[in-house]
Amino acid sequence: MKSRSVVTPARAAGIGMGDSLVIPPRFCGPPGSGNGGYVCGRIAAHADGPVTVTLRQPPPLATPMTVGRDGEGPVRVRHGRTLIAEAAPSPDRPALETPGPVSTAEARAAAGGARYYADPVFPYCFVCGTGREPGDGLRIFPGPVAVSGARPLWAAPWTPDPSVADAGGRVRPEVVWAALDCPSGIAAAEAAGLAPDTAILLGRMTATLAAPPLAGDRCRVIAWPGARDGRKLLAASALLGPGGQVLAAARTVWLTVPRPVPALAAEGLS
Repeated sequence: MKSRSVVTPARAAGIGMGDSLVIPPRFCGPPGSGNGGYVCGRIAAHADGPVTVTLRQPPPLATPMTVGRDGEGPVRVRHGRTLIAEAAPSPDRPALETPGPVSTAEARAAAGGARYYADPVFPYCFVCGTGREPGDGLRIFPGPVAVSGARPLWAAPWTPDPSVADAGGRVRPEVVWAALDCPSGIAAAEAAGLAPDTAILLGRMTATLAAPPLAGDRCRVIAWPGARDGRKLLAASALLGPGGQVLAAARTVWLTVPRPVPALAAEGLS
């Protein structure tokens, strides 16, 4: 399903050496570190135009990190001397489309149906954590959608809370990135049939944002798996508005890691 929304480039935020980035504890993913999609969205706001963000280490919470760029190189985020993440230009951004339609009723029926929720790895994740209260976490709980003869899809409903919106009532871009994050990981992991002792972490993400929804909009998130390459699992996702229009889309690369998650998040990406 294609959207006719106009794709607008990301708003550039001028940066200098030594700009600071702090991830509040509310926006956690794994214990003690930031949700990958949220962090990617925050970093993307410091770059010019569409970017691919690569996470190199788990982003710490409530800790100032330095954002900088050397000349025309990528934006880099560091904690002390440790490289946490970097953002490079992405001329090939995700298309605002999905492999097939998923209705609001289908998304509601699928919600929470993923095998992941029998034993969630990160129950307090800002996006997909079942331990987060309404109005605190996003509470996006995807499940498989029964689509005969088509690519397997995972979907969940989502109604954004006012606390994640800006002064004009629009959901903040970094929260849209977050909403696109976990559903794609759950789709990738379940399609790969990962063993119970294996978890995944977001390693890389590219997103296209056309029109962030308003707080209170009855949206849905759709995700679908891609290929697997060793430790890397590819996936994609899209955010649909109340009328079914594609508001945002993302491509993600996930890395398999032992459970519990080790300190190193993205050593396998190059």
